[in-house]
Amino acid sequence: MSKYVDGFVLVVPNNKVEEYKKMAQIGRDSWMKHGALSYFECRGDDMVPQEMGDQKTRAFPEMVGANSGETVWFSFITFNSKEHRDEVNAKVMAEMDEQMKDMKDMEMPVEMNRMAYGGFQVEVEG
Repeated sequence: MSKYVDGFVLVVPNNKVEEYKKMAQIGRDSWMKHGALSYFECRGDDMVPQEMGDQKTRAFPEMVGANSGETVWFSFITFNSKEHRDEVNAKVMAEMDEQMKDMKDMEMPVEMNRMAYGGFQVEVEG
């Protein structure tokens, strides 16, 4: 059975990393409780362009316009299928709606308009 992945690329200001990690841990707990197969929040570490033959790749910071005071994060959640993702996400969103009532004054540690999101059908798995 093929799996499904929700993927995110986002920019986190260096002075808000701990706030973001706390928010990510809450998210992880919710997605895993509601049936996600795995949940990853990955902080950029080796963010330099790579030589590939006679061509050079772009680095994530350049791609997303991150500056020296920001880090790029790549995050992903895995599911059994797109349908499974939709079921889990519906439960997570309902739970978050309740939690947000208690956190209405909380400031987001990231600019949501700088986050990229997509759902991906796994084609090759190892």
